[in-house]
Amino acid sequence: MSGKGTPATVAATRAKADFRLHTYEAAGNGASYGEEAADALGVPHERVFKTLVAAVDGTLTVGVVPVAGSLDLKALAAAVGGKKAAMADPRLAERTTGYVRGGISPLGQRRRLRTVVDSSATGHATVYVSAGRRGLQMELAPTELVALTDAVVAPIAARP
Repeated sequence: MSGKGTPATVAATRAKADFRLHTYEAAGNGASYGEEAADALGVPHERVFKTLVAAVDGTLTVGVVPVAGSLDLKALAAAVGGKKAAMADPRLAERTTGYVRGGISPLGQRRRLRTVVDSSATGHATVYVSAGRRGLQMELAPTELVALTDAVVAPIAARP
């Protein structure tokens, strides 16, 4: 990767995390960035995780769930001791994290948000998350992801 990388790759490198970068051609149609990444990389949808920003009792919170499912807002709220959660306005999520929709990474955010990683991640040797831009995924062990984001691990994914 040329240049200094994305804030996500810089954060992972500074933390001496063990990760691999994978690039793919992003179509950018906005239908499902995560599924597009999984298909382009030939990775099962259960191993590619999307980063979603929600407001839990008014506090922005990140939920990291497999692209094969969706975020269970009630479970996310419960995981952080909250009562009510709603998806954050996309513009607010972009402004707060410093990333664009479809490229929001759980790592290297402009303002570090509390994070919850779906417990299904622990069933894989490695998982994929956005590395901070569309067309760039980071593969790392779930334990690394949890450590780098200081995340809570909980069942927050609603399965299809």
